Amino acid sequence: MRQDDEHAGFDRPRRRTRPRTKDRPSYDDAPVARVVTIDRGRYTLRLLDTTPEEPLVTAMKSRPLGRQGVVVGDEVRVVGDVSGDTGTLARIVEVLPRRTVLRRTADDDDPIERVVVANADQLVVVTALADPPPRPGLIDRCLVAAFEAGMEPLVCLTKSDLGPADPILDLLRPLDVRAVVTRRGADGLENLDELREAIAGRVSVFIGHSGVGKSTLVNALVPGTGRAVSHVNEVTGRGRHTSTSALAIELDDDTTGGRGGWIIDTPGFRSFGLAHVEVDDVLRAFPDLDDASRDCPRGCTHAATEPECALDLAVAAGTVPAARVESFRRIVAAKDTTSW
Repeated sequence: MRQDDEHAGFDRPRRRTRPRTKDRPSYDDAPVARVVTIDRGRYTLRLLDTTPEEPLVTAMKSRPLGRQGVVVGDEVRVVGDVSGDTGTLARIVEVLPRRTVLRRTADDDDPIERVVVANADQLVVVTALADPPPRPGLIDRCLVAAFEAGMEPLVCLTKSDLGPADPILDLLRPLDVRAVVTRRGADGLENLDELREAIAGRVSVFIGHSGVGKSTLVNALVPGTGRAVSHVNEVTGRGRHTSTSALAIELDDDTTGGRGGWIIDTPGFRSFGLAHVEVDDVLRAFPDLDDASRDCPRGCTHAATEPECALDLAVAAGTVPAARVESFRRIVAAKDTTSW
């Protein structure tokens, strides 16, 4: 008897596959860990609710996560071997929602945002008072990034033994931005008590351009960390990159008075692009100015050249200090200038 299809007998047999399903496994019971550092596709994790003495876990990202980014500071669910023993490898299967995200772009014309760290609640802007000299414009840019990310800013002024702190403190005072000052002494860094108190019980990300002493601070706050340090180039006045990757470091009880906390040390940078930030993102960090700006015309940039900006009316009425508006406009202007 002739077959209906003469070629049916020559068809390649189909491989039997399991039917696809929309059901996905639940990892609600999987342990949660914080991403401590990342190196060539391997993620070092600290399981939450474990002590610093317990081993860290090495993991890779599971295939279902696809291109979803995982950054230092992320809280993730992990499965597999989480013992931390040598040679073991766990899998990151879920990234929990981020509470805060610190972003930057390579420059102001770069449309691609880069996530620096996640889930930090305090941004510590480290700047030297000399060697290299301070760059107020770059400090302002970091403050803009903090305000946009919903993080509380803290400015740490280093090397006060080489330069005066008052000019920078005067710039920060109208913004209500807290600042701490450290100095180098014969036995190492001094005046660290105020900084220790400010970071206790918090997740603080340290940022700053190269050579300001960020790694030196981290080594002093957490002895034994071993972050590399370097000197400033005498010709260019700039530091050399020593930290090449972000690293989250858990604070011990001696440093924080039993309150815990984390430091996230980031590589030094020489530019901090803010292409992703809008003026209103910054304005929301200043409740008094935000309220006053509600009477601004649509599309107001809140610049001093705006003829009908309500911020000027609030200053004239005495409801907002003029110095605070001037400082706000200064940091907003820093977003759109490359002169640091």
